[in-house]
Amino acid sequence: MEFGFHFPTKIRFGRGAVQNNGAALRLGERAFIVTGKHSGRASGALADVIAALTHEKIECSVFEGIGNNPDVEQCRVVGAQARAFHADFIIGIGGGSPLDAAKAVAVFAANDIPAEQLFTNSYESGVLPIVAVPTTSGTGSEATPWSVMTWHTVKTKRSFGSLQTYPCLALLDPTYTDSLPLAITRSTAMDAFTHCFESVISVKASPLTDALSFHALERFGKLMPQLELGDVASLRDELMLISLLGGVAISHTGTTLMHSIAYPLTYFHGTPHGLANAFVLPVYLKELAAYRPERLAAALGALGMSQAELAAYVQRNCPIDFTPDRTMFPLWAEQTAAQGGARNTGTPVDASHFEELYAEIFQ
Repeated sequence: MEFGFHFPTKIRFGRGAVQNNGAALRLGERAFIVTGKHSGRASGALADVIAALTHEKIECSVFEGIGNNPDVEQCRVVGAQARAFHADFIIGIGGGSPLDAAKAVAVFAANDIPAEQLFTNSYESGVLPIVAVPTTSGTGSEATPWSVMTWHTVKTKRSFGSLQTYPCLALLDPTYTDSLPLAITRSTAMDAFTHCFESVISVKASPLTDALSFHALERFGKLMPQLELGDVASLRDELMLISLLGGVAISHTGTTLMHSIAYPLTYFHGTPHGLANAFVLPVYLKELAAYRPERLAAALGALGMSQAELAAYVQRNCPIDFTPDRTMFPLWAEQTAAQGGARNTGTPVDASHFEELYAEIFQ
């Protein structure tokens, strides 16, 4: 047995996490805040962070224009703004998109480099320190080095990440998720769930990541009936914890084929990431039953469901209403084969096989 585990992010979890840990923000004299067009203000997180910075006498500048599925070119422009502000550190506030964008901005703020160099994970001037304040419970980005970017040059999503892009501090306050609509709560919850599930399946899984993932799956299995009923008010803290556990796990294992297959649904059709993952899950489960039956059984056992029960659950709760252009399947299959997640699953990596999977998903 051989494995490694390194987690450099300082975690502060609980209601009032920002207000109670302002001193932890003393990472420099000038902070550049990256957030979305709505969630940062609507959740109250942006106001809390600015108040904490003001109390600590830290100057800040705010960019509130990050949309869903952040664009690498936009992040390059925002990084130049942070550089012009002479930022000492970057604070990301929001769901997965602003948090992922903050990591890219932290790279570009320190390095005036072309967009494609972002994906090399090698930067001459390092990366500015990153603080993450999530306002959804799904991506776990506050606990990973990974950032998923939309890269229009190659017409897909592409990820980057290294030890340099781990947030140095994550402030998790479930209060910021209290006002989330049910649809977003379910979609982001499915993203958190798939991270925990895929961490078990990953060929990079270890006893330590298993401890996190199995525990998170057990917790998620207990709340699935309540999530389906839409009675989510009492689930906010639990969902944020599960998202965090999944994030720490995938920071070491990476994601798998489910994410790789789902990316084109988001890039070409705008399907929310969590829903896209859930939509392809039934076919993904069949693939695992054929090639990774023992790990599949272990993950399902922790969740407390059978393969058929899990497939039926996501089909009831995560429908997608669009008809794809089937002539795109060969391109989608090629893109899937090029993704690291496809090679991280222990199942065949073959574009023609993935084309068959897309046909089955949309049959």
